[in-house]
Amino acid sequence: MVKIKRALISVSDKSGILDFARELDKFGVEILSTGGTAKLLRENNIAVRGVSDYTGFPEMLDGRVKTLHPKIHAGLLALRDNPEHMAKLKEHAIGLIDMVVVNLYPFEKTTQKPAVGIEEVIENIDIGGPSMLRSAAKNAQSVAVVSNPARYPEIIKELKANAGSLSEDLLRRLSIEVFALTGHYDSVIYNYLKNYFNKKSDSQDGFPQDLSFSLNKIQDLRYGENPHQRGAFYREKGKEQGLINVKQLQGKELSFNNILDLNSTVELVKEFKNPAAVITKHNNPCGAAEGKNLAKAYLDALACDSLSAFGSIVAFNRKLDLACAKAILNKGGFVECIIAPSIDEEAKELFKRKKNLRLLELEDMQVIDEYEVKRISGGFLVQDKDLKTVYVDNLRVLTKKKPTKKELASLIFGWKVAKHVKSNAIVLTKGTATVGIGAGQMSRVDAVIIAKRKAGKKSRNSCMASDAFFPKPDAIVQAHKAGVKAIIQPGGSISDPEVIRMCDKYRISMVATGLRHFKH
Repeated sequence: MVKIKRALISVSDKSGILDFARELDKFGVEILSTGGTAKLLRENNIAVRGVSDYTGFPEMLDGRVKTLHPKIHAGLLALRDNPEHMAKLKEHAIGLIDMVVVNLYPFEKTTQKPAVGIEEVIENIDIGGPSMLRSAAKNAQSVAVVSNPARYPEIIKELKANAGSLSEDLLRRLSIEVFALTGHYDSVIYNYLKNYFNKKSDSQDGFPQDLSFSLNKIQDLRYGENPHQRGAFYREKGKEQGLINVKQLQGKELSFNNILDLNSTVELVKEFKNPAAVITKHNNPCGAAEGKNLAKAYLDALACDSLSAFGSIVAFNRKLDLACAKAILNKGGFVECIIAPSIDEEAKELFKRKKNLRLLELEDMQVIDEYEVKRISGGFLVQDKDLKTVYVDNLRVLTKKKPTKKELASLIFGWKVAKHVKSNAIVLTKGTATVGIGAGQMSRVDAVIIAKRKAGKKSRNSCMASDAFFPKPDAIVQAHKAGVKAIIQPGGSISDPEVIRMCDKYRISMVATGLRHFKH
């Protein structure tokens, strides 16, 4: 057990610090502090001794140098059972410090501020904080190091149970947490500065040589993809946007597969500016539509493949209103999850009749530019997120017959959907609604056949989007049989001339994007 007699407190995140410091004060702990933290404690009648007064050396360089002093680090690093160490402390009139309470400058949060300047970013690189944390963590058998405000209640509870002392087990756990924090902190600084200065110099170095991610567990899941696999949900440290902020209003606990499907569904619905609905099953959309309102969009999306929509995930890009809620309950059958930026109170009341339905709100549905990471055996594949899209002006007409304005709009809509369908992907559309989707096939012609079968008679006079080029004209033959009138595809195949001739033969217009959207 380690008796806490002197603590140094210097925190950027001041949540909970007053209650924590008051408890230390009750145990007669001498509190050392700096700057804004010291000011806050004094204003709340908590006895504090300034670090400058303690070291006999003033803070300087606009606060860049405060705690980088032998009286601080020797007091942390000295081995209490080493006579030579203790003699040196006595010789130089250095006291022991039994606890460090430090959290770091908000570097990640600063980098996410709109139009933040590099000078402000640099100033938020903490030097003294990590130094104290590491010194204290290295000497964990004698020093309590507190880097996470969430630990305050646990520490207070143990202090009370042990008359102001802390156990070796707790000290070790706190020290391990520090090295996870400082390791992540340094990696974030490295990645940001490398990317920033590479962009400034137009460098083509590509991805960082070293890349690390630090995660905090949000919750354990009942199981992974299958009941015999364990599963958990983690948040990437420093990330404040994305599905990690989803708010569940009702229903059963989210499963591993629910979360994967929710992410896929939300990522697609973000593509659309008009009221839109996306229905997903097993990480593939089985229907998507834009409409004049959400109810119309939902019903059009559902009509694409109502059979596959059984047990689906549904996402909206607008506040889910009562009319749309009624459409879901009257026509949608069994739905696993519904997610929208917000949900009307009347709609919430209506959904209460479906107790197991997972109802979720995700306020921020902005597109996030971040690395995509996929695990392979022994490592990871990392890539940029596929954020590129095309507009009418980017398209190159390949055929004699040109698409109409309405067909162009439908082609662009289908192209956005195809980007989120597992390859090989074919999407048939009418207006701004899907009518047939062929996903995840080993051959492109099979994807066309499946999309045609899914659409049935609705394939007549439809538009077709293909996520990659056509290696052979056989897919065009099938498109003709389906009644397709216009096609959008990347182009670039050695068979393009033959493919184009087949389109001309069947009076199908075709445009090329010059952009591929494989999704494996």
